[in-house]
Amino acid sequence: MAVSQRPYHHGNLRAALLARAEETLSQEGAGELSLRELARQVGVSHAAPRRHFPDKRALLDALAEDGFERLGRDLREAMGAAGPRFEDRLLAFAQAYVAFATRHAALLELMFASKHRPDAADSLRAAGEAAFAAPLALITEGQATGAVVPGDPAAVATVAWAAVQGLASIANAGMLDDAALDGIVAGAVERLVLGLRPR
Repeated sequence: MAVSQRPYHHGNLRAALLARAEETLSQEGAGELSLRELARQVGVSHAAPRRHFPDKRALLDALAEDGFERLGRDLREAMGAAGPRFEDRLLAFAQAYVAFATRHAALLELMFASKHRPDAADSLRAAGEAAFAAPLALITEGQATGAVVPGDPAAVATVAWAAVQGLASIANAGMLDDAALDGIVAGAVERLVLGLRPR
């Protein structure tokens, strides 16, 4: 029997489709993603994915939303394990973000492109905001304790995040030695901390 004729029978089809879609995205790009091909690869009928994703755009948006949820979880866990010191938590954020960005470069690009589409779903935008809630709270707390310059916390956080994103981008472009990346991130955070301190 051809794969396309198989009945729908999968324990967690949505998760399986997202996992396979991320692999395809990483290896071949979004242009090669197809619901029919994903169905074939996970072993269900070609119509089965439409129970979860009406079209390719819905699949990509779900993949982006899932990415933001995973990123947010990674950031919260890393920062939570770093202890109470502002400097340690900022370093944990930077290391966790760069690790995610270098492991999932294609996904991260999709995440931000999808979130900033004019017609992006509210749930996707909310997932993007939630992913960075802990780092933003860290800046606010740092301001309250005098560790960080006063001002709009979002604007201050954007400067810090831009530095970390820049490191991830040049690492993904092959311009940084992977073995030295942790030390480079730590050095950048040390300079960030100095720059963020009130004068």
